[in-house]
Amino acid sequence: MSPQITDPFEIGGLSVPNRLYRAPLLECAGNGPDAVESLIRELEPAAEAGAGLLFQGATIVRREGGCAAPGMTRVHDPAFVAELERLTDAVHEHGSRIFVQLEHGGLRSMETWHAGYRAENPDLKQLAVSRPPRLLRLADRLGVLEYDPHVLSTAEVYELAADFGRAAERCVAAGYDGVHIAGANMGIVQQFLSPYYNRRDDEFGGSFTNRVRFLSTIHDEIRERAGDVPLVTKVPVETGSPPLIRRFLSERDAVEICRACEAMGYDAVVPVRGSVFWDMSLVRGEFPERAWADDRFRAGYEEAFGPRWRAVALANRIHARGFDFEPAWNAGLCEQVRERVSVPVLCEGGIRGPEIEPVLDSAADAVGMGRPFYAEPRLPARVLAGERAVCENCNNCTVPQAAGARGVCRTPNVLAKRGRLARRGAYER
Repeated sequence: MSPQITDPFEIGGLSVPNRLYRAPLLECAGNGPDAVESLIRELEPAAEAGAGLLFQGATIVRREGGCAAPGMTRVHDPAFVAELERLTDAVHEHGSRIFVQLEHGGLRSMETWHAGYRAENPDLKQLAVSRPPRLLRLADRLGVLEYDPHVLSTAEVYELAADFGRAAERCVAAGYDGVHIAGANMGIVQQFLSPYYNRRDDEFGGSFTNRVRFLSTIHDEIRERAGDVPLVTKVPVETGSPPLIRRFLSERDAVEICRACEAMGYDAVVPVRGSVFWDMSLVRGEFPERAWADDRFRAGYEEAFGPRWRAVALANRIHARGFDFEPAWNAGLCEQVRERVSVPVLCEGGIRGPEIEPVLDSAADAVGMGRPFYAEPRLPARVLAGERAVCENCNNCTVPQAAGARGVCRTPNVLAKRGRLARRGAYER
C-alpha cells in the first residue's frame, strides 16, 4: 500500500509525524530586536496547522557577506541563536519538527547584484570557488553585475566548512531537530558542485570526487560539533541552463551526488532542478506583472538594481516564458534518485495538492510546499485533509523581496479565496 500524506516517517532516526513539510522560504526576519518574534509569527502557524516538518529559510553562517537577498537571518552570534529556542519551543508545542537551513551565497550574494548594498559595503568581496566564469565577467564589464571576488584558498575552504559546523552546533543547542544544507539555488555549495563554477586545481576541484568534497567536509564538521543530528541537503540539477552553457550538472550527476551524500552520512536528500544562474527555473510560473508594476516597491527596485531595474524586469518577463508552471516538476528527478538511494528522498517544486498521492507512491518519502505558504500560512490544515492550495504561481510574492519586502501573497483573487476559506473554518484543526 502506498504511503499516505498523514503517515509518519523518519529522517536519521527522528520521527516526523506526517509527510508534509514547509520548504525553505525567505522569512525576511533579519537579526534585529524583533527577529525571533518575526520568525515565530512566520513559522508557528504552519506547525499549529499540522505540518510534520518545517525547514526554516536559509540562514547565513558568517557575520559578513553571503546574503543572497535582503532580510536574511544570520546564525553566527551565539547570543542571538540562543534566543531562537523560543521559536523551536513554539514549533515543538504543536508536535512538529523544525530544521535550520544553513547557507552562504558566494557569487550569488548581495555584494554582487544589489547596487545599494555594494555602495554601503565597498570593501566587501564575494567569496568565490574559482574565478567567475567568462559570461559573468562580461556581465561585470557591462555593469549588469559587479564582481570583486576573493577566491577561497584551500585553508579558507576548510574554515568555511567549519563555520557551517559551528552554526549547526549553536542551532542544535537552541532546540532545532536537524540541519538542512542549502546545496542548490546557486549558493556556494552548488558553486562547489558545479563544473561551471568550480575550476579549482586542489582537493576541492576538478574530478567529481573533489567537487563533492565540500559537502563531505561540511558533513564532518557538523558531526564533530553537533553530534548525530539529522542532516539533509538539497542536490541541484542545472539542466535549465541556457544552451550556450556547456559545463553543468546533469540529471545523472545529481543522482551520483545523492548517492555520494548517502555514503558520506547525510540522512535525506532533496533533488531539485535549476540552472547555473539565479533565474525563473527556480520559481516557475507566471511573470509577476503586479509586483513589478507596484509603485510601492519602485524605490526598492532602484536601490537594488540601479537605473536598469526596468531592464531586469524585462529580462524576467522573457525568461518566465521558458519556465511555465509544471506540477511537481522535480518528481521525475526524485524518482530516479529514489531508485538509487536508501535514505529518504524529499520532493518539492510545484506541489499544490493533487500531485501528492502519485509523488508519494513512486518518487519521494515526503512532499514540501514553499510559495503556497505565503498565501496560506495555515495551509497544512487543508492539505492534510486532501484539499488543494489556492496559490496561482504568479510570483507576485517573490520579486518584491529583492526590494526588501516580506514574502506575502499580493494577488487579490487568491487572497479573496483564502478569506472565504477562513470564514468557513477551513484552517482550523
